[in-house]
Amino acid sequence: MPEQVEDALAEKVIRVIAHTQRIPPESVSLDSTFEALKIDSLDGINIVFELEKEFNIEIPDDGVQNLRSVRDTVEGVRTLVRSKDQAAPSGAA
Repeated sequence: MPEQVEDALAEKVIRVIAHTQRIPPESVSLDSTFEALKIDSLDGINIVFELEKEFNIEIPDDGVQNLRSVRDTVEGVRTLVRSKDQAAPSGAA
């Protein structure tokens, strides 16, 4: 399934990218590079802000520089969401 979106998180990331860039979500795939989508560094900053809001995460600056494709972005967000979930207290004391 290379072109299909595997899960809800990836779907959300694609929706955020498409919305921020004002392009149809179906034109964005996991294999899309930011270069192919004509996303420059300023666009990338806007995407990062939207992803941080959408997923309630903080993307470190050094992590942003490694984002070159939709797949990179999905995997980065997935890692941050997992670590945030693991850091959250699992119940009231």
